[in-house]
Amino acid sequence: MVEAMIRKKNMVRNLCYLLAGSFVYSLGTHCFVAPANIAPGGASGLALMANYICGLPVGVLTMVINVPLLVLAWIYLSRGFAVGTAVSCGVCSVILDMVVAPVFPVYQGDRLLCSLFGGVIVGAGMALIFLAGTTTGGSDILGYILQKKKPHISIGRALMIVDGVVLVVSIFVFDNVESGLFGMIALYAQTRVIDSIIYGNDMGSMVTIVTGKPKEIADGIIGELERSATIMAGKGAYSQKDTQVLLCTVRKSQFSRLKEIIREADPAAFVMVTETTEVFGEGFKEIHQS
Repeated sequence: MVEAMIRKKNMVRNLCYLLAGSFVYSLGTHCFVAPANIAPGGASGLALMANYICGLPVGVLTMVINVPLLVLAWIYLSRGFAVGTAVSCGVCSVILDMVVAPVFPVYQGDRLLCSLFGGVIVGAGMALIFLAGTTTGGSDILGYILQKKKPHISIGRALMIVDGVVLVVSIFVFDNVESGLFGMIALYAQTRVIDSIIYGNDMGSMVTIVTGKPKEIADGIIGELERSATIMAGKGAYSQKDTQVLLCTVRKSQFSRLKEIIREADPAAFVMVTETTEVFGEGFKEIHQS
């Protein structure tokens, strides 16, 4: 009974995310990206170029372009992924062509503003769609397939390759080098907004410190940064000497002071820094049920 209610709640939440994300995504595409003749990657970028050539609605063209990609996803990825992406693409296309395009005006001003605002708004819409547990198709599908065929290529690099090809093609379609440059700006803004919404603003640095003076460093972290740390026993593989490993996570704004604390306590410490996209726990965000 409880599990059924949770599943129902999650379905309603995901539907709300999908509808809201599709509306915001369509708003950015119609009002800012399309009138500036830029194509910031993905199936929507190809659809915008096709719209420039033939004048058909962008939503319809996006769905048409996604059809063969969805077939590839069905074959090479998973049926669940293909079905979820198809639903998302259909909702986005309907909202873009039937809700947003007939009502909202397009911005005819500076193309730089179009690329910035378009990237931010489209990115916000895509982030909401991702939070719904699905994607907008296009480069996501090609990127995952490319990564599956070439496992040594990271998914991020695979997506960058696909979107890069779309940006290069846009230069020739729009016959304007600036179209590709503005498309890069829009794509960058879009990516940054997606990361900030999905991962939040609690990005930080995880620091691993191999030191002979863990207490002095830990005291500085606790006293000055109001953070804590974990001290673990370690042993040097070459020297075979016992040592201590201190692990802590701080906000980016605190990292420079942390380096000073380490340098003052143990200049010979060995330090490794890993960027974290999101941190949960005391002093950061609470772990909550989505």
